[in-house]
Amino acid sequence: MRNVDPVKSLQERFPEAVADVELRSDSRVYASIVPGKVRDISSFLFTDMGARLIILTGLETRAGMELLYHFSFDQLGKILTLRAVVPMPEPRIDSIATIIDGAEYIEREIADLFGVEFIGHPNPARFILADDWPEGEYPYRKENKGRYPYRTEEEQEEVRKRIRSKGTE
Repeated sequence: MRNVDPVKSLQERFPEAVADVELRSDSRVYASIVPGKVRDISSFLFTDMGARLIILTGLETRAGMELLYHFSFDQLGKILTLRAVVPMPEPRIDSIATIIDGAEYIEREIADLFGVEFIGHPNPARFILADDWPEGEYPYRKENKGRYPYRTEEEQEEVRKRIRSKGTE
């Protein structure tokens, strides 16, 4: 594993799916991928290459919803970030949660906050937003900027009290 180049291995295995590769430093590399290959590529990195999924992040850009899959190659001291851009206004991409258990909650969070549909997710239920949150409203999308302010400390304390009282009623 010490002499393996994860990016080169990725490009050899998926030549049609890996586009731009950007070396940000000796330990950080970004690779743009075809969104339809995210499941296959993630499986290869995790299962075959022994990479660890650090986190998945979402970012709304002019090009669409950009999903960044951050993988760590701990033995190499390298981080490879896969960049997949899916079109708006209804962003959809295959789920990797059935391959990498740790992706389940991250995908659910991004679904709640950005409205990304993770196709094939084993449990697409809400994760962060309240059950009474309006359907189709995603607080982190730019269209909602300033529309859903954070709770004040007083409001947050009221929520905490309601949560604590559950089960004691």
